[in-house]
Amino acid sequence: MAEQISKQHIQVLCIDDDEIVLRTLLRLLSANNITVKACSDPKDGLKTLANYSFDVIICDMRMPSMNGAEFFAQALTIAPEPQRILLTGYSDIENTIAAVNIGKIHTYIQKPWQNELLLSNINDAIEKTSLKRQNQQLEQKIKAQNSQLKELNNNLEQMVEKRTQQIRKVLKQLETVNEREKHEHRATFEILYNFINANPYLDGTQAQNIAATCKQLATRLGLDNQLIEMTEMAGYLSQIGLLAMEPELYKKPTKELTETQRKLFYTHPSTAQLMLMPAPHLSDVSEAIFYQFEHYNGTGKPKGLKGNEIPKAAMILAVARDFWQAVAQLSSSESSNFERARDQLQLYSGTYYHPKILEIFNSLEINCASVQNVGTMKILSAQNLKNGMVLGHALRNYDGILLLPKGHVFGPKSINKLQQLESKKPNPFRIMIKN
Repeated sequence: MAEQISKQHIQVLCIDDDEIVLRTLLRLLSANNITVKACSDPKDGLKTLANYSFDVIICDMRMPSMNGAEFFAQALTIAPEPQRILLTGYSDIENTIAAVNIGKIHTYIQKPWQNELLLSNINDAIEKTSLKRQNQQLEQKIKAQNSQLKELNNNLEQMVEKRTQQIRKVLKQLETVNEREKHEHRATFEILYNFINANPYLDGTQAQNIAATCKQLATRLGLDNQLIEMTEMAGYLSQIGLLAMEPELYKKPTKELTETQRKLFYTHPSTAQLMLMPAPHLSDVSEAIFYQFEHYNGTGKPKGLKGNEIPKAAMILAVARDFWQAVAQLSSSESSNFERARDQLQLYSGTYYHPKILEIFNSLEINCASVQNVGTMKILSAQNLKNGMVLGHALRNYDGILLLPKGHVFGPKSINKLQQLESKKPNPFRIMIKN
């Protein structure tokens, strides 16, 4: 048993008015590499307890100036943490009960004790103290982590608000124009798409592909022209909520994210809804984006809608989005990869996707977006700019710094400058030019 006892850092305080008992305890505990302080007077013991930290206190019951129950009662107010062991005689039952009640002792040992029993009790006390210390350290660690998490969440909220405000500002500007312009959906979504297009970690071409497939599906399903246009816009803007998130959450496949990161990632549709709130004429677009991760069998997010409870535009968007994401992960846009991506979606017919929508999708001839047009805008790289072209929307870098204002007429100087900047970027500029 003695070999199980921890050692060196363990501090034990022994109090007994009998010097022989104290010497016996000192020899026994020291032989087991336990650090001991001894006091023959309980009052001195209280002073010692106030000046040093102990893991275990061993105290005799019968002492002239103060009994063990009284000592432990006072010791509680000084140091409640140590484990408390009472040494008592056979005839001290009443006093032992008092020690349990007022001194909150953890255990008692009758004199004369057996060394193995005493060491066993000390060992148990040490383990309890160690567990308590570990719990305290764990609590402190959890508090520190919670504090860090709170700070991260606050920083995230600030970042979301900062990036969201930029888009809200644009939408507010749209609300101040006349009613005819206010309901020009194309003008609104062109501006919003420009935000996606300017982000180096989001693929504007993929947004075009998703939008084109959404339009194809909506048309084949026989939806009216207004709903077709709305579904196409939802395809263009399905990623708009990601602008309020750190790139680490969306520049790699979701399966490579941690559980916490995935939870954050799947909040981007609700963030998009918040962004689009100031534009009530885009409410149907906002709804389709918000419900894009709902599943046909009711296992999706955020509401767990099932079947036809899910807006049709959202179900169309889910098919188009997941198809083009699957193609992107297959690393090329070859027709063979198109078929492989279709096969992946087919595995979830009737679970994730509406069977009818998926059936129609499988009959479509899918192509990558070749005509780089968004609404009334043409999308060009800096290398394809020509003199006299007019910038349709302000060109900014990812940090939001204005490079060129809306309406800028390109000349040799500005074209050359953009081409120099583009050569230093991993991806070419996607510049919105008026047709």
